[in-house]
Amino acid sequence: MTQVVVIDYGMGNLHSVSKALQAVSSSESVVISSNIGVIRDADKLVFPGVGAIKDCMDAFSLDLRETVLEEIEKKPTLAICVGMQMLLESSEENGGVDCLDILDGKVTKIKASQKIKVPHMGWNRVQFLKEHVLLKNIPDSSFFYFVHSYCCLSSEDALTETTHGESFISCLAKDNIFAVQFHPEKSQDRGLELYKNFLNWNI
Repeated sequence: MTQVVVIDYGMGNLHSVSKALQAVSSSESVVISSNIGVIRDADKLVFPGVGAIKDCMDAFSLDLRETVLEEIEKKPTLAICVGMQMLLESSEENGGVDCLDILDGKVTKIKASQKIKVPHMGWNRVQFLKEHVLLKNIPDSSFFYFVHSYCCLSSEDALTETTHGESFISCLAKDNIFAVQFHPEKSQDRGLELYKNFLNWNI
């Protein structure tokens, strides 16, 4: 049985992510865990994050971080929202934070204006730049649900983009890692399709 572990480092909407994965699971076991042994035994990893990035980085203890970084290198991994941002090089949030530097790109504040509200909250289109197995059966320019005030504007690992005032990267992909700025678990059928594709993803 494939075991999918939603990594619990103290931050993130763990239960809603887990429930969405379970809703599309055929035979996979989905568990929430911070246990290093469980994470090492996992077949696939989900790396969520919600809130301020400094809080997320501070909550990510050294022992757990070392294990997750080792396992992310070799297992199918899905990173969500701030989890995605944590995999980038750095963020200007909270006065500047060094991130995990696994994916190319830096995180900057979304520019607000009379027409552009921050945080960017609600449904928006995700436009494909490249094809990917996790986008299977999801039409280009489908709507997904976003809640964020910071974004990545450019990346060598960019897979999709979304416009909120200016274009930003809404999905990144590199080898066995797939990372999204939006929340699949809040994105109804399209989000469930993405989770289903992740469960079926073989590296």
